[in-house]
Amino acid sequence: MEYIIYIVLALLIIGVSVFAGVQIDRSLLKQTLDKQKDDTQKQINQLLKEAELKAESLKNQAKQEAENLKREQTIELKETQAKIKRDAENEEARRKQAFNNQENKLKQKEQQVQKQADQIKKRETELDTIKDSLMQQAETLTAKRDEVDKMKASQKDVLEKIAQLTTEQAKLQLIESIRVEAETKASSLTKDIIDEAKISAAKSAKKLIIETIQRTATEHAIENAVTVFHLENDEIKGKIIGREGRNIRALEAATGVEFIVDDTPEAILISGFDPIRREIARLSLQKLVMDGRIHPTRIEEIVQKTTKALDEEVIELGERTVLDLGIQGLHPELIKLVGRMRYRSSYGQNLLQHSREVAKMCATMAAELGLNVKLAKRAGLLHDIGKVISDHPETPHAILGMQFAQKYKEHPEVCNAIGAHHDEIEMTSLISPIIQACDAISGSRPGARREMLDSYIQRLKDLEHLAQAFEGVSKCYAIQAGRELRIIVDADAMNDDKATQLAHDVSQKIEKEMQYPGQVKITVIREKRAVAYAK
Repeated sequence: MEYIIYIVLALLIIGVSVFAGVQIDRSLLKQTLDKQKDDTQKQINQLLKEAELKAESLKNQAKQEAENLKREQTIELKETQAKIKRDAENEEARRKQAFNNQENKLKQKEQQVQKQADQIKKRETELDTIKDSLMQQAETLTAKRDEVDKMKASQKDVLEKIAQLTTEQAKLQLIESIRVEAETKASSLTKDIIDEAKISAAKSAKKLIIETIQRTATEHAIENAVTVFHLENDEIKGKIIGREGRNIRALEAATGVEFIVDDTPEAILISGFDPIRREIARLSLQKLVMDGRIHPTRIEEIVQKTTKALDEEVIELGERTVLDLGIQGLHPELIKLVGRMRYRSSYGQNLLQHSREVAKMCATMAAELGLNVKLAKRAGLLHDIGKVISDHPETPHAILGMQFAQKYKEHPEVCNAIGAHHDEIEMTSLISPIIQACDAISGSRPGARREMLDSYIQRLKDLEHLAQAFEGVSKCYAIQAGRELRIIVDADAMNDDKATQLAHDVSQKIEKEMQYPGQVKITVIREKRAVAYAK
């Protein structure tokens, strides 16, 4: 029991001690907090005072900077105003000076005009004096002319009595004698001029043309309007014809040419005027025969593929041709037309080979004559592109080719050379006659073109009949394939001067009335034979 009491007392003592300690700690903590609060309040007040001072300082500093900025802007404004004023004064002075100069010039011109007016008045006075003098001289000359007319009339009467001829008769005799003498002298002079021109020009011209032809290598190939397709055997003909001819009809409809299947052994003829269509037909038939499947659907498919492949080949051929000739900057459409020339012909002459030949000859001639070689070569290659354009059949090929060249921005000299090489338009550049000459050389050389035998013989007969129609001609012969005409005249009826005149007249008539490639040489032969017999 006492143990419990001791414990209770001990607990009471501990509780009182704890309570007393807590009260003491609370009072101490309160004192500490109050002290810290006072210290914090003092610091806050100190910071507020410092902030107010700093704000006042910043305010004063900003006010000072604003005053400085205002002062600087005022100074700049005054300087700008002064500069504008100076510029305005300078501009006014400059304009004033220019006005004074203009006024001085006007015064000088006015003085010059006044001076010229005074000179004109002086000249008018002089002219009036000269006019009066001339009128007096004219009156004197009129009087003298009347006297001379009277003297001429009297002399005329005296001469008519002496000569026993009237004036008209004497005039006719004099005119006749002068005419005969003039004709003789004119023929002689014409012969001398022609001979001199031949001596000076023929040598260089022949040299230039011969060198051009010799330096241009070409093939003498001739194409026809019919292509022969060879077969390994005749058994495949039936397969090509098809049941009731449906395959052959499909081929003709797809290619636009005619297939001739006759008794010709191991061959089928492909006929058509368009070489490109014939080539498409030949290649398509070749593929069909190799494939073995020949029916209308397959035919259309093969023809379409062949057409596309040939178009690509045409473009490649045109590009290769342009590259070989060294021509640059040609429009793709013109390159395509150049490639299509390979499948065109003119009088049996391949058009692409002809154009390449003309281009090379034009380049050679232009180089010899000191002209633009590139333009000459370009015009030579393109001069016949109108022949491969089938959209405008009513337009001459030279004009059509010129229009396409203009459309694709070719040089004006090239366009003129294309349009003028057959004299459809006027030649305006030195390249144009070169193109015309080279075109004639390429077309007239032996083996270049093919003519029908009847038209060839008829042309020779026309040449002989034309020369036979002239007076004094005994015989005439067309030789050298129509390139030369030899005329034999009557020596008694024609002298040497008239023979020269006859050659000139025949050449002029041939130029006006006949068409021929190249040139025709006219040779007049006059021979006098004296024959005697000793008996």
